Amino acid sequence: MPATGRRALLVWAAAVAVYLLAVFHRTSLGVAGLQAADRFGITAAELGTFTVLQIGVYAAMQVPTGLLVDRFGPRRVLTAAALCMGLGQVLFAIAASYPLALVARAVLGLGDAMTFVSVLRVVAAHYPPRKYAVLSSVTAALGQVGNLLATVPLTFLLANAGWTSTFAIAGAATAAYSLVVLFRVRDTPDGEQEPRAATSLRDVVGQVRAAWRVPGTRLGFWVHFSTMFSPGVLGLLWGFPYLVQAQGLSPAAAGSVLSLLVIVAMVTGPVIGQVMGRWPESRVPMVAGFLAAAMVVWAVLLGWPGGVVPAPVAAVAFAVLAVGGPLSGVAFALARDYNPIHRVGTATGVVNVGGFTATTVTAFGIGLLIGGDTASAGPSTFRFAFLAVAVVLLLGSWRTLVWWRRARAAVFAAETRGDEVPVRIRRRPWDIPAEQEAAAS
Repeated sequence: MPATGRRALLVWAAAVAVYLLAVFHRTSLGVAGLQAADRFGITAAELGTFTVLQIGVYAAMQVPTGLLVDRFGPRRVLTAAALCMGLGQVLFAIAASYPLALVARAVLGLGDAMTFVSVLRVVAAHYPPRKYAVLSSVTAALGQVGNLLATVPLTFLLANAGWTSTFAIAGAATAAYSLVVLFRVRDTPDGEQEPRAATSLRDVVGQVRAAWRVPGTRLGFWVHFSTMFSPGVLGLLWGFPYLVQAQGLSPAAAGSVLSLLVIVAMVTGPVIGQVMGRWPESRVPMVAGFLAAAMVVWAVLLGWPGGVVPAPVAAVAFAVLAVGGPLSGVAFALARDYNPIHRVGTATGVVNVGGFTATTVTAFGIGLLIGGDTASAGPSTFRFAFLAVAVVLLLGSWRTLVWWRRARAAVFAAETRGDEVPVRIRRRPWDIPAEQEAAAS
C-alpha cells in the first residue's frame, strides 16, 4: 500500500491520539490551579512550580527523546509515553501532599515529552516531504482538542465528580490506550524499525552539536521560543487565575475565554500549514507579523487603566495570542528542511526545547512576582507579574530576527559556493545581498 494510503492515515490517527491526550494532561492544571492551591495549601510561587517542573522536564527531555526515537522508533516511545502519562495522572489524583503531587507532575511531563517528536517522526516516515508541513500543522491542531477538553468540560467534571475521580479516570484511560499504540502504530510503512546499536556519549553530543550548528535549527529554536510561550503560559496555568482574580470573570466565563486558545488554534492551524507548504518563503514573515501583533496585545493588557479590561477585549486578546501555537509549527518545518533526514529527530527535539524553555521561565517568573496567595492577587498584582511575559517576548523576537538574517546569509553563501540547497529554502530574489547579511550577523 502506498505511504499516503489508508493504512498510513490509520497509523497517523493512532499516534495523534497520544498527542491529544498529552495536551489534555499538560493543560489540565489550567482550570484546576485554584483548586490545587486550596487542596495542597500552597502559595502562588509553589503553584507555579507545578508548571515549571512539568514543562522543565518536558524541555530537558526533548533532545533525549529525539535520540530515543532515532534509535528505537516512534511506536515504542509513544507506548512508553502513554504509560508514563497515565501513571503520572493517577498519582496526581491520589496525591495528598505537595511533594508527592510534584513527583506526579514530573512523571506526567516525562510522558508528555515523548509524544510530539514521535508523532512527527511517524509523519516523516509515512508521508512525502511536501505533505510534512501540512500534516505537522494538522497534528498540532488536532492536539488542541485535548486542550479544549481541559477547559469547560474539565471544569464541569471537577465541579461534579471531584478531583480524585476526574484525574484517576483520565490517567487510567491513557494508560489503557498504550495497548492501542502498541498494536496499531507502525514505525515505517514496511513495519517495525529495528533498534539501532547504542552510541557513545561523544557521538550523541556530536549529533546534537551538528544540529545546533545549523543556522536553520537556531532559527527554528527561537521561532518556537517566541511564538508558543504566550498561549502556553495562559493555557497551562496563569490564564484562568488571571481571568477570574484580575478580570472578575466567573469560572465558566473564564473557561470559555480560555477555550478560544484552542478553537482559534484548531481553525488557523491547517490554514497556516497549507500556506507554509505552498509558500515556504512566507513562514518567517508570518512569524514576524504575529510577534508584532503579540506586542500590541500585551501592551493593551498591561497598559489598560486600572488593569481590568472589558471582557470582549480580553477575548480578542486571547484569540490573537492563540495563533502563536499553530505558528510554532514553522520551527519544525525549518528543522525538517535545513537538516538531513537522519538528523531530523534530533533537530526537532532541539527546536522543541525553545518554546517550553520560554514557558517554564515565564510561568516561574509570574509565580515569583505574584508571591503569597494566588486567591488574593488583584489586577495590579497580575499586571506587574505579567511583565515577565513582555521581557521574554522581547528577547525571543530579537533573537528570531537575528537568526532569520543569519540563516538567509548561510543559504546565500551555500548557493554562491555551488552547494546543493533544498528548493524550499533557496534564496529569494528580494533577499538581502550576501555582503549586507554577513555584516548584519
